[in-house]
Amino acid sequence: MNQKLATVKSQESNGTAGRPGASTAEAIRLDLADAWGVMGASWGVTPAIARVQAYLMARQEPLTEREVREALGLSHRAASLALAEAENWGLVQRVSETRRVGRRGPAGTAFLAVNDHWQWFGRVIAERKIREGDPIVAVLEAKAKEAADASAANPDDAELTALKDWLSSFVVFVRLFDRAVGLVPQLEPRELERALQLLDRVPDDTVLRLFDLLGGLDDDDVLELVEAVSRLSPKAARRATKLMSGVVRTVSR
Repeated sequence: MNQKLATVKSQESNGTAGRPGASTAEAIRLDLADAWGVMGASWGVTPAIARVQAYLMARQEPLTEREVREALGLSHRAASLALAEAENWGLVQRVSETRRVGRRGPAGTAFLAVNDHWQWFGRVIAERKIREGDPIVAVLEAKAKEAADASAANPDDAELTALKDWLSSFVVFVRLFDRAVGLVPQLEPRELERALQLLDRVPDDTVLRLFDLLGGLDDDDVLELVEAVSRLSPKAARRATKLMSGVVRTVSR
């Protein structure tokens, strides 16, 4: 992976990445597509799919399969498969070709990138959870049960007991992580965007102090507060926020 990234960065340092005849804008788009393709593997997306997505995003207009194929140097089969998979992932959408001037017959098919970044980001996470997260959770649960049954049948086997205990705790960790990841696609894109933008405005030391404060509170008290807040109407939540801010300032003096 690092070697591939180094190759892409080396190409970028040459301005047009060795693409004679391409305009500066097109050379930049193609360089971006190549870099995005290299990084796609980190998200579980094949390089061809990631390259297609990045190129369509950078073009910001519908393109036919042929236009995508020729721009990225793909075969007809590779381009068709990449576009179909990108559509399955929720990264691109099919639209009618709008540039068929003087041509008869029904409009052809073109592809347009889903440019709402929060929307396609949520779809990628949801798809990865289905393809990767859910299956590994099922495997871990099955192995944890297998180890527990074997340990019960062989109570004197210290190795089995240690494995059973480790698997039991590891399954809990993976379930918690999988649930947290699974909540992201369920959020409306604008809600996710606003939440992360607000988080970006909070200094790191403030976030760390909040986690430290949370560690000093009783679990039941925290859960009761979260449940109560979640049931407030927006109007009541605004009033409660102002009231709570005043109380906190008074108590902290």
